[in-house]
Amino acid sequence: QVHLVESGGGLVQAGGSLRLSCAASGSINSINAMGWYRQTPGKQREQVATITSGGSTNYPDSVKGRFTISRDNAKNTVYLQMNSLKPEDTAVYYCNAQQWLAGTKDYWGQGTQVTVSS
Repeated sequence: QVHLVESGGGLVQAGGSLRLSCAASGSINSINAMGWYRQTPGKQREQVATITSGGSTNYPDSVKGRFTISRDNAKNTVYLQMNSLKPEDTAVYYCNAQQWLAGTKDYWGQGTQVTVSS
């Protein structure tokens, strides 16, 4: 089992920055990848950034160049630095951890609200 706790959401003006944190506990040595996803009402949850245990990162075009995912292995924490925020970035952001076993097992945090005002 993996337990994830997010923090760092809030209200920011367009063009501003926020940093989200996700602290992992439990079976952290079994985690193969971590990432951030976001969701707005009526829409599917979408990937924002991922980082593998080997350090490979991936971003969709919508956030590439503005968002950066990083990790601090000593603190078992993953961060999402969000710069040049836009109103369309407003969403609930969820931390995700994956175990790649026979298939993929996903763990989710409780979510943190990010609101970008225009």
